[in-house]
Amino acid sequence: MIKLFIQYNWTVILILTAFAIMLKTTVFLDKKTVKKMCVLINMVFLLSLIVFAEFYLGQHDTHRNLKLVLMAIRYSATPLIIAMTLYTLARKGRWYIFIPAIVAAAVNIVSIFTGLVFSMDNTNSLKRGPLGYLPFVAVGLYSLFLVVTLFLQSNKQAAEIIPIMYLAISFISGLILPFVLKKDYSQIFCPTIAIALFVYYDFSILQLTKKDPLTGLLNRQAYEAEISDDAKNITSVLTIDMNGLKPINDIEGHAAGDEALETLALCFMRATKSKQLVYRTGGDEFAVICRRTSESETKHLIDRIQKNVSGTKYSCAIGYSCSPDGEKSIEDMIKESDEMMYAKKEEYYSLPGNERYRG
Repeated sequence: MIKLFIQYNWTVILILTAFAIMLKTTVFLDKKTVKKMCVLINMVFLLSLIVFAEFYLGQHDTHRNLKLVLMAIRYSATPLIIAMTLYTLARKGRWYIFIPAIVAAAVNIVSIFTGLVFSMDNTNSLKRGPLGYLPFVAVGLYSLFLVVTLFLQSNKQAAEIIPIMYLAISFISGLILPFVLKKDYSQIFCPTIAIALFVYYDFSILQLTKKDPLTGLLNRQAYEAEISDDAKNITSVLTIDMNGLKPINDIEGHAAGDEALETLALCFMRATKSKQLVYRTGGDEFAVICRRTSESETKHLIDRIQKNVSGTKYSCAIGYSCSPDGEKSIEDMIKESDEMMYAKKEEYYSLPGNERYRG
């Protein structure tokens, strides 16, 4: 039986082993993320064991109740794995993302006794119950949420969007292929997920060299490269500075300061569109580089940023400069934007209650 398991799952074993080795040796990911990914790897491996056991027993007419239990676990595993993927990859992933998957799992377990989702007839053939499509609905909703979440926290550039779509297609295959390949799809699900996660991880590592580890924004090195390599197509520049980071760090602690920077970064990313890249250029300093963006579009971008930030307890000063005809150099645009941004900061600190912190 062990020999047969290795024969059918050798691809999964190799990929997950390589994945685990890379996780243990990488220096780009924090320990918490590495631990979550290791849990994800173990979940996929355990599912491969369960799927093998289910279909091994399927060749015999005995152990009907055990087959139902294994089927319930298999139907529950896919939403749980996607939920774990969300919890691992999404910035500020929260435990309650698992609640729908846990509810679906509970319904699947109840189905062992009631046939609510599935049952077996006297010939050991699968029969769908009144909620027979619940596992597929759960997979579809989680896959959609995964794509939207990863897209919102990305820089909306092809280098990040392509791996997100690749991962999404891999999970969404769990909606379509079961109807095409029938029960045989269950035997290729684990290799599909293992490969998808491994490829996405590789893409992510390549992108991390360009990213600020705290906020997920593009870093200073990427910013310098952007304004020096192809500055002719840059039509507008935004420079942004957070107001009041120092008192947050000194009074509430650096963890609170980090949370403030992460929150603002998310506000900026959600406001940008294609051809608009966000960078963290310093401690509490940010910049947005826009290509082929008109002045009116730039102003709309600023409005979106201000609207997003107004929904938080933080504030920032924003300056901008536009050169739709390319008459200004990138240096002049940055200087002009900085001057406006510093004027906005002075205006902020001139208001009662916003005095500069001298601690």
